[in-house]
Amino acid sequence: MTGSMDDMTALRAALTAAEARARAAETRATDAEARAVSAEAQIAHLKHLIARMRQDRFGASSERGRRLLDQLELELEELETTQAEDASENAADLAVRATAPRNNRGRQPLPADLPRERMVLPAPTQCPCCGGMRLSKLGESITETLEVIPRQFKVIQTVREKFTCRDCESITQPPAPFYPISRGRAGPELLAGILCDKYLQHLPLNRQSDAFAREGIDLDTSTLADWVGACTATLAPLNALIRVHVLAAGRLHADDTTVPVLAKGRTRTGRLWNYVRDDHPFGGTAPPAVWFRYSRDRKGEHPVDHLSGWTGIVQSDAYAGYNALAKPGRQPAPVVSAGCWAHGRRGLFKIAEKDKAPLAIEAVRRIDAIFEAECVINGTPDQHRLAVRQESSALMVADLFMWMRDTCQRMSSKNPIAQAMNYFLRRPDMFTRFLHDGRICLTNNAAERALRGIALGRKAWLFAGSDRGGERAAAMYSLIVTARLNLVDPKAWLADVLARINDMPNPRLHELLPWHWKTLHHSNNTIKA
Repeated sequence: MTGSMDDMTALRAALTAAEARARAAETRATDAEARAVSAEAQIAHLKHLIARMRQDRFGASSERGRRLLDQLELELEELETTQAEDASENAADLAVRATAPRNNRGRQPLPADLPRERMVLPAPTQCPCCGGMRLSKLGESITETLEVIPRQFKVIQTVREKFTCRDCESITQPPAPFYPISRGRAGPELLAGILCDKYLQHLPLNRQSDAFAREGIDLDTSTLADWVGACTATLAPLNALIRVHVLAAGRLHADDTTVPVLAKGRTRTGRLWNYVRDDHPFGGTAPPAVWFRYSRDRKGEHPVDHLSGWTGIVQSDAYAGYNALAKPGRQPAPVVSAGCWAHGRRGLFKIAEKDKAPLAIEAVRRIDAIFEAECVINGTPDQHRLAVRQESSALMVADLFMWMRDTCQRMSSKNPIAQAMNYFLRRPDMFTRFLHDGRICLTNNAAERALRGIALGRKAWLFAGSDRGGERAAAMYSLIVTARLNLVDPKAWLADVLARINDMPNPRLHELLPWHWKTLHHSNNTIKA
């Protein structure tokens, strides 16, 4: 009897413990579900914000917007990583995640053009149920895993055989081919990779040298620097052709950004200027291109020198250095200056966002209405753009300027809102020229986009080593950014150009420009297929 009571007591204790464990597991599952749902909501919210920021063309300043976008993407990365880590550590979380609603696109198939390697697991030799040996294949299940193969280095030996003539005893040998750099020490693919890592991925040469060393290849920083300098000289003719193409445009976007330059015992600030040709907004068929120049300072003499002999429309911010280009008597003719509405809107938007000032909010609302009208006609011929602007935008612009003048008359000139409005009112002709020429854009965003990579790269490469380094950077950015504007892979293009440019006669060098190269490359691939 005593043994039965002890068994009953033990059973009750075990049941109580099991119920406690069940309640604890249920609590953990509930908490895991709540965390998963909360994380999903946060991830969806961050993805929505990031998508809006990427689509917002007329928001806050580009520098501030990029910092905020970087921060949001980092936060999203941390959330998704944490969620995956929790799911791996807790099977209950994994079950919750499997049943929780997902707002993403789900797992996408791996690219079909990647090579496949089949790893077939050993098949059973007998049935695990009955031990029978008569197994017949019914089908197969395939799970695909993406894998990476470390880059491989190889040495290409170019052999030139010598022959002697048994009749005249003369010696013949095929001529040496042209190499991207002297003596063919580095191949075009390697050189293109170094250039793109330095100027596209913003990886300084000393870090590249360390990466090569970890892979068993001894390449000093000085060697890499010699190769970069040699490639810059080799590619100089293409830079000259891009300059000619850019300056053949009737309208240019112009902008500049700072470049820290190493000097004796200190770092001084140089400038990179860019001039962008992009005719697509008004239906032009000429390919886009950008030409960069370097200078030691920001004096107005530099854009005057860069655009010497050129005339047309210059779209820029309100930097006074461009004013000399528009002076009467300039030869061959004064340029026409067009203002950037995005720059003007920026000051008002900051006040509206920070202080919630009603006047600033109203100004931003009115400017945004002009932008919305412009979005409809982007990419259409200039005549159509001009007609629509005269019909719809002209009245909005006139009302906006009249309202700004009346508003500023009732405020102190030191009021931040009045100062932001005066950005427009001090130069109304620059901001209204788009109403009289369909080629003019509303903003100077094309030039700002071309400078974006440099602004990001400054954090990585810190400074240019010298003025010559700044000039090399300008030359390489002209090539790389132009390739990207034409939707061409800069690395593939540079590798092919470096392999062919020394064999290419001067009258045919234009075939190597990104837009021509893209067409010929596509045609050759079509023929091979």
